[in-house]
Amino acid sequence: MAQTSSGGSVAPQDPAAAARGVSRRTQSEIYRAGISGTRPRVPVDADALEAAARKALSAEAFAYIAGGAGAERTVAANRAAFGRWQVWPRPLRDVSARDLSIDFLGARRPTPLLLAPLGVMELARAGADVAVARAAASLGVPYTLSNQASTPMEEVARDAGRTPRLFQLYWSASDELNASLLRRAEASGCEAIVVTLDTHLLGWRTRDLDLAYLPFTRGLGIAQYTSDPVFQQLVRERVRASTGSATGSARSATGSERSATGSERSATGSARSAAGGDENSASAVPAAEAPVRLTAKTIAAGVQIARRGAAVTGSRSVRDNLRSPLPRAAVETFLDVFSTPALTWDDLAKARQWTSLPILLKGIVHPDDAIRALDAGIDGIWISNHGGRQIDQSVPTLDVLPTIADRVAGRVPIVFDSGVRQGSDVFIALALGATAVALGRPYAYGLGIAGEEGVREVVRNVLAELDITVGLSGHTSLAEVGREALRQV
Repeated sequence: MAQTSSGGSVAPQDPAAAARGVSRRTQSEIYRAGISGTRPRVPVDADALEAAARKALSAEAFAYIAGGAGAERTVAANRAAFGRWQVWPRPLRDVSARDLSIDFLGARRPTPLLLAPLGVMELARAGADVAVARAAASLGVPYTLSNQASTPMEEVARDAGRTPRLFQLYWSASDELNASLLRRAEASGCEAIVVTLDTHLLGWRTRDLDLAYLPFTRGLGIAQYTSDPVFQQLVRERVRASTGSATGSARSATGSERSATGSERSATGSARSAAGGDENSASAVPAAEAPVRLTAKTIAAGVQIARRGAAVTGSRSVRDNLRSPLPRAAVETFLDVFSTPALTWDDLAKARQWTSLPILLKGIVHPDDAIRALDAGIDGIWISNHGGRQIDQSVPTLDVLPTIADRVAGRVPIVFDSGVRQGSDVFIALALGATAVALGRPYAYGLGIAGEEGVREVVRNVLAELDITVGLSGHTSLAEVGREALRQV
């Protein structure tokens, strides 16, 4: 902020901003900073935000975050669905005080926003998970920590303070691992479990396929696994099965002096094996069909795997980890156990044995599945098509929200995501029956552009526009907002 010679601020004071809601505070903050030539760290416009993220991120990172399944018609349909609803303005009502709070999972929350679980956010920024958690905490927004996070949940809990957190579980092929992850989530202070249902097979993601890039094959986004004692045991068993003695092999490799060429061979082996997977893995590709050639990128991938191997080797030495079979085996084990296409409704009952936390099911799109979730005693429904990342030409989530909300009839909370980009989108989803709304890609874009502060600005801007929309539509609280606030077109 520019200062006068006497030390006073050039910008005029706005004492009313603090008392007039998040929208007035945000506008005041931005416009006052603008007097000295300072602009927001991230673009406010949703399209400009995405364009700035494309410039800030690597091609692989942007494709992974922004991309959808197939021709990305579901991504487009999610957005188009919002265009079929308009907000009815209702003037001449006293809206000087507005309340954005909601009741959710037994607590009064200051806003209706959640941050959706996004995996492998280290693609956007180092230390991403803690940065996102801190930004969310600064605005009172619960953060759903991904099973594919790049930081163990215990470290996020330690470093992010009292952030309200949920934990998202990808139901793996190992029930022992599932149970361990849920026990850790509860012990680390998470308030609820979100079981994602729609990734039992990996979607046909054309942008990633065109770049031949899957971050997990490079050891990215698997920190919840490599920090888990059950998973670590699975890794050791894998190595023992293939070598006879993981401990003996690691000791022998560490104790021997190898040349740089030898280290490159280790790196190449790590990358080749991780890319090939295992013959029993749904993600595996037979080596005869897709051989991994020795290139500079092969070696770089092997080194990347080794750098993330400390959790399974106990060593922070990249050289030691290159020589150990454990980091490579960790990637292979992940590819084997990540998900199971055999998951059924009957399996979900096991989760009640593994945790006492509330359980929400994420990936509900059909009304009949919502009712079945209620019959199963589930504590919340999360309407989502994974942001259009799993099935091309899938049903847009906003189109089914009103029907599901009618069928659920307030018996459990409904979280909504997919296609949400700005505050007016949040308003529409709430008016159509959502209890809370989850934001995804936009905060990832903010993270890639400006780190923790970028996330905070993106979320703040969404809340500010929501606050304005509530007021200009003639409402003073979200409890007043219903379908009569909208016009269908």
